[in-house]
Amino acid sequence: MTAHQLKGQIENIIFDFGGVLVDWNPRYLYADYFQTEEEMEFFLQNICTGQWNEEQDRGRPLAEATDLLVKQFPDHEKLIRLFYGQWEKMLGGEISGTVELLYALKDHFKLYGLTNWSAETITIAYERFHFFNALDGIVVSGAEKIIKPDKRLFQILLKRYDLDAAKSLFIDDNINNINTANELGFRTIHFQNPAQLRIALSDLGLL
Repeated sequence: MTAHQLKGQIENIIFDFGGVLVDWNPRYLYADYFQTEEEMEFFLQNICTGQWNEEQDRGRPLAEATDLLVKQFPDHEKLIRLFYGQWEKMLGGEISGTVELLYALKDHFKLYGLTNWSAETITIAYERFHFFNALDGIVVSGAEKIIKPDKRLFQILLKRYDLDAAKSLFIDDNINNINTANELGFRTIHFQNPAQLRIALSDLGLL
């Protein structure tokens, strides 16, 4: 299939948020609270872990998650409570190169978001970043109590906005999510950086 033919088939472009449109990293917050990088990494890999945070993306309330961890690690209570107490400091900013591409695509395609994100903290991101207003629809894992790469979250997006996977391009930095999207019939781009995304979109005839 030529790039011209593909452009005629693609109607919708779906973006992941964290790592694609938004630079989120807990290290932006915690770097000020540890003497060494090694101590910070130990804390993030063994206490406020990615697996723990993922459960908030799945819909667990932030207060419940925090109290659970404080009970497990009472000596680290202050640092644990910082995670959601000052969560907004983890937002490094928008990934400008990707946001530029989003606006470039806006006139020709319907744009959507499909993100693993807490329903409680996503509102902070909505207030911070104006590009969310350019999207025609968003599905947030924390609101649905399902996280990618579960096929059901993709299917919620398709059903809610009456989308055809075969006419939709999905962009994500997580290969597991890309694999699920491929299984469901989406066109996909495994995001590495904005420059790589621009080339991939151009190669598909979408820019």
